[in-house]
Amino acid sequence: MLVQVVKSKLHRVRITQADLNYIGSITIDEDLMEAANIIEGERVQIVNINNGERLETYVIKGERGSGEICMNGPAARRVSVGDIVIIIGYGFMDFEEAKTFKPTLVFPNESTNRLD
Repeated sequence: MLVQVVKSKLHRVRITQADLNYIGSITIDEDLMEAANIIEGERVQIVNINNGERLETYVIKGERGSGEICMNGPAARRVSVGDIVIIIGYGFMDFEEAKTFKPTLVFPNESTNRLD
C-alpha cells in the first residue's frame, strides 16, 4: 500500500509578490527549492499563517538568491505581500518505508527568505 506523507517543507517564508495576471503557480527562489528538495512543476500546498487559507498549486523556479516567494494567478487573491506561509510538498511511498522516512524541513530567515 502507498501512503502520502510530507516530503518537504519551507517553514514560515514571506510572500514577496502576488501577481494576479499570471497563468498560475507559486514562484520560489531556486536556493530554497534545492534546500527543501522541491522541484519545478511539483504540486505543493500553501498554508497562509496570516489568514488561514490553504491552497494547492505547482512550483515555478525563481531567481537564485533572490528570496522570491511569488503567488501567481487566481491564488494571488488569497495572499497579501508580507504574509507568512508554509510551503509543503508531499510524496507517495510504501507504507513500511513511510514509517522511518524523515522529511526535509527548511527554516529560512523569515524576514529575508534566505538560508543565512
